[in-house]
Amino acid sequence: MRSDQVFRLLFILYCIEAGVFLLLAPWSPMWERTLAHLPLGALRGACLHPTFRGAVTGFGLVHLVWGASDVQTLLAGRRRA
Repeated sequence: MRSDQVFRLLFILYCIEAGVFLLLAPWSPMWERTLAHLPLGALRGACLHPTFRGAVTGFGLVHLVWGASDVQTLLAGRRRA
């Protein structure tokens, strides 16, 4: 396996892991427990707002789509070779 393929696989794994985490974490009880320790009440309130949580979830979806696109590119390259 060439080094560029290894790095691509590592990037795909990162995208999947980060995407799933960012997709699920804002809606879990862990999110609220973690943010309860923030010293600024306004920042805590903003991070707990559904719009902010949705933005983080959207960022997770972007990671998943990016990873899926790279998987498709990787598989298409292997079919040609």
